[in-house]
Amino acid sequence: MVDWVKGRAGIGALACFLAAGMAAIPPAMARDVTDMAGTTQSVPDHPARIADLWFAHNELVLMLGGAGQVVMTVDRPQARPWMYTVFPALFQARAVNGPQVNAEALLQDRVDLVFVPDATATITAFRGVGVPTLVASFRDVDGLLRVVDMTATALGTPQAHDTATRYRQMMMQTVNDVRDRLAHVTAAARPRVLHVQSLHPLRVDGADSIVDEWITLAGGRNAATGVSGNMKPVSIEQVAAWDPDVIILGPDSGQPDAGMQATWQHLRAVRAGHVHQNPSGVFTWDRYGSELPLQIRWAAKTLHPELFTDLDPVAMTRDFYRTWFHYDLSTAQAQQILAAQPPQPLPQAPSGTHP
Repeated sequence: MVDWVKGRAGIGALACFLAAGMAAIPPAMARDVTDMAGTTQSVPDHPARIADLWFAHNELVLMLGGAGQVVMTVDRPQARPWMYTVFPALFQARAVNGPQVNAEALLQDRVDLVFVPDATATITAFRGVGVPTLVASFRDVDGLLRVVDMTATALGTPQAHDTATRYRQMMMQTVNDVRDRLAHVTAAARPRVLHVQSLHPLRVDGADSIVDEWITLAGGRNAATGVSGNMKPVSIEQVAAWDPDVIILGPDSGQPDAGMQATWQHLRAVRAGHVHQNPSGVFTWDRYGSELPLQIRWAAKTLHPELFTDLDPVAMTRDFYRTWFHYDLSTAQAQQILAAQPPQPLPQAPSGTHP
């Protein structure tokens, strides 16, 4: 947890200096970076103390080699145990509650670069105290690749640039391979897929979302017709009206309760045994992280197994983690990720690190 009191006097003094027009000495700036909101910021030559305030973006920084530079994160080990298992250096970071962080906390932790999910009012406060702040939001594959490139430019290391280049190539190969295999599948043969983010309350993912994109790429049709955006509340009666062919449950969706069981059991997907648990690893595969290529391939095999008989999900997962996270998963660990189960044992913070 952030200590909101310690150091407040020193921060207040610095704020007075800034208010008086006496700028703090900035770190050496080496490059301009244009963020996803179209704003160009000068960033440090070698950002050493990064605050990543968007849950999904942390995984991108970690993949690009920035684990040792993250000093503030919104991802906690309780919520993301695989993230801390694969990248234990993240235990050094201070965990904060959500993206709405006080600008003074950034100064307290000597943050020299911030990533945020949206162009909110907090950006003005962050930039006002001299901390470069980059918007990192995206909503589709193309946006993900642009954020990876932007993040690599901000990190400024050869490793980050090389990883971003190779990741783009791999992503496009994944998309093209899946599209090629599914090119002959007619619209009628593409199942209607409902992705349930949460059962309590009942929320689904509609059009204009990355979920809708990977459903389409994987050879499905989004069953949530008339819904736009992520995590939209619906009734069980609406789900019954859609009566999807396939239901994919988000990793943290929960299970149907007694109140919806009667309707749930009569759904086409439930009766046919076509209800699937979405995998979850360093980040949830179904949402805005770097494991999206795994999601596309897993979903394609789930919806059209006869066209992807050569795809071994366990081997695919282990290879991805070895290549992009430099971590050797065991077969059992890969199976746990595919089943959206946490690692065993759960990761523990080394002594002397933030809780």
